[in-house]
Amino acid sequence: MAQLDTLDLIVLIALLVGTAAYFTKGTYWGVPKDPYAASFASANGAKAGKTRNILEKMDESGKNAVIFYGSQTGTAEDYASRLAKEGSSRFGLKTMVADLEDYDYENLDTFPADKIAMFVLATYGEGEPTDNAVDFYEFIMGEDISFSEGGGIDSSPLSDLNFVAFGLGNNTYEHYQALVRRVNTALLKLGAHRISAAGEGDDGAGTMEEDFLAWKEPMWTELAQKMNLEEREAVYEPVFGITERDDLTPDTKEVYVGEPNKNHLEGTSRGPYNAHNPYIAPIVESREVFTVKGRNCLHMEIDVSGSNLSYTTGDHIAVWPTNAGREVDRFLNILGLSDRRHKVISVKGLDPTARVPFPTPTTYDAAIRYHMEICGPVSRQFVASLAAFAPDEASKDEMTRLGDDKDYFRERVSNQYLNIAQVLERVCEAKWSKVPFSIMMESIQKLQPRYYSISSSSLVQKTKISITAVVEEIRVPGSKPNIVKGVTTNYLLALKQKQHGEPEPDPHGLTYAITGPRNKYDGCHVPVHVRHSNFKLPSDPSKPVIMVGPGSGVAPFRGFIQERAAQAKAGEKVGKTILFYGCRKPTEDFLYKDEWEMYKQALGDSFELFTAFSRETAEKVYVQQRLSEQATLVNELLQQKGNFYVCGDASNMAREVNTMLSQIVANQRGLSAEKGEEIVKSMRSSNQYQEDVWS
Repeated sequence: MAQLDTLDLIVLIALLVGTAAYFTKGTYWGVPKDPYAASFASANGAKAGKTRNILEKMDESGKNAVIFYGSQTGTAEDYASRLAKEGSSRFGLKTMVADLEDYDYENLDTFPADKIAMFVLATYGEGEPTDNAVDFYEFIMGEDISFSEGGGIDSSPLSDLNFVAFGLGNNTYEHYQALVRRVNTALLKLGAHRISAAGEGDDGAGTMEEDFLAWKEPMWTELAQKMNLEEREAVYEPVFGITERDDLTPDTKEVYVGEPNKNHLEGTSRGPYNAHNPYIAPIVESREVFTVKGRNCLHMEIDVSGSNLSYTTGDHIAVWPTNAGREVDRFLNILGLSDRRHKVISVKGLDPTARVPFPTPTTYDAAIRYHMEICGPVSRQFVASLAAFAPDEASKDEMTRLGDDKDYFRERVSNQYLNIAQVLERVCEAKWSKVPFSIMMESIQKLQPRYYSISSSSLVQKTKISITAVVEEIRVPGSKPNIVKGVTTNYLLALKQKQHGEPEPDPHGLTYAITGPRNKYDGCHVPVHVRHSNFKLPSDPSKPVIMVGPGSGVAPFRGFIQERAAQAKAGEKVGKTILFYGCRKPTEDFLYKDEWEMYKQALGDSFELFTAFSRETAEKVYVQQRLSEQATLVNELLQQKGNFYVCGDASNMAREVNTMLSQIVANQRGLSAEKGEEIVKSMRSSNQYQEDVWS
């Protein structure tokens, strides 16, 4: 056998090492990490993923109260944070806020009786859990549920668990408060003990905040009795420590000036793109689809090729907005921060469970512009908490009155749609420089992505997503008229103006940092991700479909019809396709008027469009009236197992369409009104009736 020389040995060893490295990639090295979690590794007090055992986490951090939240838009998370702060400041509880998706729940049977668990749960869509609550919901509702010590449903495994529950919902939806009601029932069935009545906040009635405030006071009273707590004078205790950094500038490479995470900061953005990590997508087309001055509706095409983002027809696209420059300036000015807007700050959780809501180090300007919902609605509780930091006694008294008197607050704040900076301006024009920035961070929700029904078909344009968005504006009458501008739709309008050659876009007097942090959005880019939906066409294209979508509610149906037209062109058998569409006038806001004729040519007699114009004649005509006129056709298609879809306003249109459909079923089939309603409810349960609605 030949002797191996030194070079041969080196080559052989190198080959062995390379082979081992190849086969262990992704197991022992090169493991992909969550880009969002990585960005917060140095900023958060709580290290995500350190433990999924909630009791271990509570013991490590000395907590005796955990407030879990299931939140889709950030509101439930905000209420959870407020409960945690109040429990700590008023009653001395050692509180922590917990995202439901961060923990496992098999060990809830060992939850000690001297601790308390609170659940703040939003109901999403058609009675579904929010994205972050899915695993918890499926576990707690499971028929074969089992816990760490072997107990099942029949053995009351949660007999030591004391809990509190508050739900967020909208009474215009069919499954109002479904999540909190089901979870409450499941916990009680498992032997848990609820302290105080489960609360329910109603966004549909516009009473969410007052419902929360009315619920929490008796809850705290009963909880204090149960846990032998003594109430004390509430004093503000910051959750976050903020340090101004003289050693850093906005140009320093490790300073975040609006980037959502570390990969974006370093210019190495990569997927998966999701609610924590947006894709900076180019806008390849933008145009107006209204033909009347003074109102805007945008059609945009977003290119997601190369991102690995995928969608199916009926999904939603999330747009990550930035706040308007005018509101950023207002906020900075009233707090006396204008001169320090570009000062670099580091933020650290003062409690080991506190999670910093944005990556740091950053600047005041970047935090406010990209991360804080500064134009959102204001709560009485928040206003009351700022009274202690008022510039003078008169302002303190006014803030206290606003916080205590709900009718006065409604008149002066809620009915005027004021944001927090506007409230402070109206109370006192002097600078509110005593207000700690930490309390603003803690009390103002994180700026949330806005979701839009995708108005294109994934079969037709796989890597290009269409958006249809009406630019929002609310005019509030009064001695000091206030005009509320939609945060995201005006941002999109500015991008459209930029794409069409306007060097300094300022829709409705608003300006935006549309080139993004460090000009990373230049060339008309927008941060997006895709959220999958259950609002879907039938898998069999030969099944009939009936669609009701007035105004921008027609968006997903453009995608539906686009898809069925493509299927027909490909030779597939496509069932009857009926669209009920409404707008004000055919000459002003008839969306995609020319396209419907094109789809008609592809689909032939299988496609019918019924229109309702509410301002064309003295008599206002709405889609539910057209639905009634076509009662025979609608009933025939439903009896052929056709699907029925509604998209648009939940509070009026969707409810009235539901009522009209019940009447059609009852009248056409010779049934009682009650039986008609029962059949429509059954259609909902089987997904024959689907809604994509908003309030």
